[in-house]
Amino acid sequence: MVNAPSPIRITTDPAHGGRWTSLWAAGREWLWHREEPRRPHVVPGDAFADAGGLEECVPTVRGTPDHGHAWARAWRRDGDTESVTCPDFRLSRRIRHQERRAVADYRLTARPGYRFLWAGHALLDLSEHAHLGLPDGTHTRVYPDGGSRWTPCAWPWWPAESTALDRLGPDDGTAVGLIADTPQMDVHEGTAVLRLSVEAEGQPVSVAVWRNLRGFPDDEPYRSIGVEPMLGRVFDLAAAGEGDAARVPAGGEVRWRLIVSAGTERT
Repeated sequence: MVNAPSPIRITTDPAHGGRWTSLWAAGREWLWHREEPRRPHVVPGDAFADAGGLEECVPTVRGTPDHGHAWARAWRRDGDTESVTCPDFRLSRRIRHQERRAVADYRLTARPGYRFLWAGHALLDLSEHAHLGLPDGTHTRVYPDGGSRWTPCAWPWWPAESTALDRLGPDDGTAVGLIADTPQMDVHEGTAVLRLSVEAEGQPVSVAVWRNLRGFPDDEPYRSIGVEPMLGRVFDLAAAGEGDAARVPAGGEVRWRLIVSAGTERT
Protein backbone atom coordinates (compact mmCIF):
# COMPACT_ATOMS: atom_id res chain seq x y z
CA MET A 1 0.00 0.00 0.00
CA VAL A 2 1.07 3.60 -0.64
CA ASN A 3 0.58 6.62 1.59
CA ALA A 4 -0.61 10.02 0.33
CA PRO A 5 1.05 11.09 -2.94
CA SER A 6 3.95 13.53 -2.92
CA PRO A 7 4.19 16.93 -4.65
CA ILE A 8 6.13 16.75 -7.92
CA ARG A 9 8.31 19.24 -9.74
CA ILE A 10 9.61 18.77 -13.31
CA THR A 11 12.28 20.94 -14.96
CA THR A 12 12.96 20.89 -18.72
CA ASP A 13 15.59 22.29 -21.08
CA PRO A 14 13.91 23.40 -24.34
CA ALA A 15 17.18 24.59 -25.87
CA HIS A 16 18.63 21.10 -25.70
CA GLY A 17 16.05 18.73 -27.11
CA GLY A 18 13.29 19.46 -24.62
CA ARG A 19 15.12 17.17 -22.21
CA TRP A 20 13.74 16.75 -18.70
CA THR A 21 16.60 17.63 -16.36
CA SER A 22 14.83 17.12 -13.03
CA LEU A 23 11.99 15.03 -11.67
CA TRP A 24 11.65 15.73 -7.96
CA ALA A 25 9.07 13.73 -6.02
CA ALA A 26 8.65 11.79 -2.76
CA GLY A 27 11.58 13.70 -1.28
CA ARG A 28 14.17 12.71 -3.89
CA GLU A 29 15.52 13.37 -7.37
CA TRP A 30 14.58 10.48 -9.66
CA LEU A 31 16.49 11.32 -12.85
CA TRP A 32 19.99 9.94 -13.34
CA HIS A 33 22.69 11.99 -15.09
CA ARG A 34 26.19 11.45 -16.41
CA GLU A 35 28.88 13.76 -17.73
CA GLU A 36 28.56 13.91 -21.51
CA PRO A 37 30.41 16.90 -23.02
CA ARG A 38 28.86 16.33 -26.47
CA ARG A 39 25.28 16.78 -25.27
CA PRO A 40 25.07 20.63 -25.24
CA HIS A 41 26.40 20.86 -28.80
CA VAL A 42 24.53 18.14 -30.71
CA VAL A 43 22.88 18.84 -34.05
CA PRO A 44 20.53 16.68 -36.12
CA GLY A 45 22.40 13.70 -37.49
CA ASP A 46 24.79 13.35 -34.55
CA ALA A 47 25.12 10.06 -32.69
CA PHE A 48 23.09 9.94 -29.49
CA ALA A 49 24.82 11.64 -26.55
CA ASP A 50 23.61 9.98 -23.36
CA ALA A 51 23.53 12.58 -20.58
CA GLY A 52 20.64 10.99 -18.68
CA GLY A 53 17.46 12.81 -17.69
CA LEU A 54 14.39 12.13 -19.79
CA GLU A 55 14.73 12.41 -23.57
CA GLU A 56 11.76 12.63 -25.94
CA CYS A 57 12.38 9.83 -28.47
CA VAL A 58 10.24 10.16 -31.62
CA PRO A 59 9.61 8.79 -34.29
CA THR A 60 11.80 5.86 -33.23
CA VAL A 61 13.97 4.80 -30.30
CA ARG A 62 16.52 2.50 -31.91
CA GLY A 63 17.29 2.51 -35.61
CA THR A 64 17.57 5.62 -37.75
CA PRO A 65 17.86 8.26 -36.48
CA ASP A 66 19.07 6.78 -33.18
CA HIS A 67 16.70 7.96 -30.41
CA GLY A 68 14.68 9.89 -32.99
CA HIS A 69 14.66 13.42 -34.38
CA ALA A 70 13.43 15.55 -31.46
CA TRP A 71 16.25 15.08 -28.92
CA ALA A 72 18.87 16.80 -31.12
CA ARG A 73 16.82 19.91 -31.95
CA ALA A 74 16.08 23.07 -30.02
CA TRP A 75 12.51 23.35 -28.82
CA ARG A 76 10.51 26.56 -28.62
CA ARG A 77 8.70 27.66 -25.46
CA ASP A 78 5.48 29.68 -25.83
CA GLY A 79 3.73 30.25 -22.52
CA ASP A 80 3.32 26.83 -20.91
CA THR A 81 3.77 24.91 -24.18
CA GLU A 82 7.06 23.62 -25.61
CA SER A 83 7.30 22.40 -29.21
CA VAL A 84 9.72 21.17 -31.86
CA THR A 85 9.46 20.92 -35.64
CA CYS A 86 11.05 17.85 -37.25
CA PRO A 87 11.24 16.72 -40.90
CA ASP A 88 7.90 14.85 -40.98
CA PHE A 89 6.02 16.08 -37.93
CA ARG A 90 5.57 18.72 -35.26
CA LEU A 91 5.46 17.77 -31.58
CA SER A 92 4.18 19.94 -28.75
CA ARG A 93 4.13 19.29 -25.01
CA ARG A 94 2.42 21.00 -22.08
CA ILE A 95 3.42 19.97 -18.55
CA ARG A 96 1.07 20.87 -15.70
CA HIS A 97 1.85 20.44 -12.04
CA GLN A 98 -1.42 19.41 -10.45
CA GLU A 99 -2.05 18.54 -6.85
CA ARG A 100 0.14 15.53 -6.07
CA ARG A 101 0.91 14.67 -9.70
CA ALA A 102 2.29 16.04 -12.97
CA VAL A 103 0.59 15.65 -16.34
CA ALA A 104 2.35 16.05 -19.69
CA ASP A 105 -0.05 16.45 -22.61
CA TYR A 106 1.42 15.76 -26.06
CA ARG A 107 0.21 16.58 -29.56
CA LEU A 108 1.86 15.33 -32.75
CA THR A 109 0.73 16.66 -36.12
CA ALA A 110 1.68 14.97 -39.41
CA ARG A 111 0.14 13.70 -42.62
CA PRO A 112 -2.62 11.12 -42.12
CA GLY A 113 -1.22 7.59 -42.08
CA TYR A 114 2.18 8.61 -40.68
CA ARG A 115 3.50 5.88 -38.37
CA PHE A 116 5.75 6.62 -35.41
CA LEU A 117 6.99 5.52 -32.01
CA TRP A 118 7.34 7.76 -28.97
CA ALA A 119 9.14 7.02 -25.73
CA GLY A 120 9.55 9.16 -22.65
CA HIS A 121 13.12 7.84 -22.29
CA ALA A 122 13.53 8.39 -18.53
CA LEU A 123 16.83 7.24 -17.03
CA LEU A 124 16.35 6.82 -13.30
CA ASP A 125 18.79 6.98 -10.40
CA LEU A 126 18.10 3.60 -8.80
CA SER A 127 20.05 1.43 -6.39
CA GLU A 128 20.59 -2.32 -6.50
CA HIS A 129 17.67 -2.68 -4.07
CA ALA A 130 15.11 -1.03 -6.38
CA HIS A 131 12.45 -3.06 -8.14
CA LEU A 132 9.81 -2.57 -10.82
CA GLY A 133 6.12 -3.21 -10.23
CA LEU A 134 3.89 -4.88 -12.83
CA PRO A 135 1.24 -7.60 -12.54
CA ASP A 136 2.77 -11.07 -12.82
CA GLY A 137 2.21 -12.59 -16.24
CA THR A 138 2.22 -9.30 -18.17
CA HIS A 139 3.25 -10.08 -21.76
CA THR A 140 6.78 -8.78 -22.31
CA ARG A 141 9.11 -8.62 -25.29
CA VAL A 142 12.78 -9.08 -24.34
CA TYR A 143 15.54 -7.73 -26.59
CA PRO A 144 18.72 -9.61 -25.63
CA ASP A 145 20.95 -7.49 -27.91
CA GLY A 146 20.93 -4.08 -29.52
CA GLY A 147 18.95 -5.11 -32.58
CA SER A 148 15.28 -5.61 -33.40
CA ARG A 149 15.09 -9.32 -32.50
CA TRP A 150 12.95 -10.08 -29.45
CA THR A 151 11.65 -13.08 -27.54
CA PRO A 152 8.43 -13.24 -25.51
CA CYS A 153 8.19 -13.87 -21.79
CA ALA A 154 5.68 -13.45 -18.97
CA TRP A 155 6.68 -10.76 -16.47
CA PRO A 156 8.87 -10.86 -14.49
CA TRP A 157 10.64 -14.12 -15.37
CA TRP A 158 13.02 -14.37 -18.34
CA PRO A 159 13.55 -18.15 -18.66
CA ALA A 160 16.39 -17.93 -21.21
CA GLU A 161 18.66 -16.26 -18.66
CA SER A 162 16.94 -17.44 -15.44
CA THR A 163 16.53 -13.78 -14.56
CA ALA A 164 13.83 -11.91 -12.64
CA LEU A 165 13.52 -8.71 -14.67
CA ASP A 166 11.76 -6.76 -11.93
CA ARG A 167 14.77 -6.91 -9.60
CA LEU A 168 17.60 -4.61 -10.62
CA GLY A 169 20.30 -5.88 -8.28
CA PRO A 170 24.03 -5.12 -8.35
CA ASP A 171 26.00 -4.52 -11.53
CA ASP A 172 26.60 -7.85 -13.25
CA GLY A 173 27.83 -6.79 -16.69
CA THR A 174 24.51 -7.35 -18.48
CA ALA A 175 22.35 -5.03 -20.55
CA VAL A 176 18.91 -5.89 -21.91
CA GLY A 177 15.93 -3.99 -23.25
CA LEU A 178 12.32 -5.06 -22.79
CA ILE A 179 8.84 -3.78 -23.59
CA ALA A 180 5.84 -4.73 -21.46
CA ASP A 181 2.26 -4.61 -22.72
CA THR A 182 1.02 -2.26 -20.01
CA PRO A 183 0.12 1.43 -19.77
CA GLN A 184 1.64 1.82 -16.29
CA MET A 185 4.67 0.85 -14.22
CA ASP A 186 5.61 1.48 -10.58
CA VAL A 187 9.22 2.02 -9.54
CA HIS A 188 10.08 1.17 -5.92
CA GLU A 189 13.19 2.64 -4.27
CA GLY A 190 13.26 2.21 -0.52
CA THR A 191 9.89 3.45 0.72
CA ALA A 192 9.45 5.80 -2.27
CA VAL A 193 7.25 4.81 -5.21
CA LEU A 194 7.22 6.53 -8.60
CA ARG A 195 4.35 5.72 -10.96
CA LEU A 196 4.54 6.42 -14.71
CA SER A 197 1.49 5.88 -16.91
CA VAL A 198 0.54 6.73 -20.49
CA GLU A 199 -2.89 7.28 -22.05
CA ALA A 200 -3.56 7.44 -25.81
CA GLU A 201 -7.00 6.71 -27.22
CA GLY A 202 -6.88 4.38 -30.20
CA GLN A 203 -3.10 3.94 -30.15
CA PRO A 204 -0.89 1.06 -28.88
CA VAL A 205 0.77 1.85 -25.53
CA SER A 206 3.43 0.07 -23.49
CA VAL A 207 6.28 0.66 -21.06
CA ALA A 208 9.88 -0.10 -22.02
CA VAL A 209 12.74 -0.84 -19.64
CA TRP A 210 16.46 -0.42 -20.34
CA ARG A 211 18.13 -2.65 -17.74
CA ASN A 212 21.80 -1.77 -18.11
CA LEU A 213 23.79 -3.15 -15.18
CA ARG A 214 27.14 -1.91 -16.45
CA GLY A 215 26.89 -4.02 -19.59
CA PHE A 216 26.79 -1.16 -22.13
CA PRO A 217 28.66 0.24 -23.99
CA ASP A 218 31.37 -2.32 -24.59
CA ASP A 219 34.31 0.07 -24.25
CA GLU A 220 33.31 2.03 -21.11
CA PRO A 221 30.18 0.46 -19.57
CA TYR A 222 28.13 2.27 -16.95
CA ARG A 223 24.94 1.59 -14.99
CA SER A 224 21.72 3.13 -16.32
CA ILE A 225 18.13 2.12 -15.75
CA GLY A 226 15.47 3.38 -18.14
CA VAL A 227 11.71 3.24 -17.54
CA GLU A 228 10.03 4.54 -20.68
CA PRO A 229 6.28 4.96 -21.25
CA MET A 230 5.69 4.45 -24.98
CA LEU A 231 3.38 4.79 -27.92
CA GLY A 232 4.08 1.59 -29.84
CA ARG A 233 5.40 -1.84 -28.85
CA VAL A 234 8.87 -2.05 -30.46
CA PHE A 235 12.13 -0.12 -30.21
CA ASP A 236 12.80 0.28 -33.95
CA LEU A 237 10.10 1.78 -36.18
CA ALA A 238 11.52 -0.11 -39.17
CA ALA A 239 10.71 -3.40 -37.40
CA ALA A 240 7.16 -2.45 -36.40
CA GLY A 241 4.48 -4.90 -37.47
CA GLU A 242 0.75 -4.27 -37.70
CA GLY A 243 -0.39 -2.60 -34.50
CA ASP A 244 3.15 -2.08 -33.22
CA ALA A 245 3.35 1.67 -33.96
CA ALA A 246 1.14 4.70 -33.50
CA ARG A 247 -0.59 5.98 -36.63
CA VAL A 248 -1.82 9.49 -37.41
CA PRO A 249 -5.55 9.37 -38.25
CA ALA A 250 -7.41 11.31 -40.93
CA GLY A 251 -7.55 14.44 -38.78
CA GLY A 252 -3.76 14.77 -38.93
CA GLU A 253 -2.96 14.67 -35.21
CA VAL A 254 -2.37 12.27 -32.31
CA ARG A 255 -2.77 13.30 -28.68
CA TRP A 256 -1.55 11.43 -25.64
CA ARG A 257 -0.84 11.98 -21.96
CA LEU A 258 1.99 11.01 -19.60
CA ILE A 259 1.04 11.02 -15.92
CA VAL A 260 3.67 11.03 -13.18
CA SER A 261 2.79 10.49 -9.52
CA ALA A 262 4.75 9.48 -6.43
CA GLY A 263 4.24 8.51 -2.82
CA THR A 264 5.72 6.43 -0.01
CA GLU A 265 4.97 2.84 0.94
CA ARG A 266 3.55 2.01 4.32
CA THR A 267 6.00 0.02 6.39
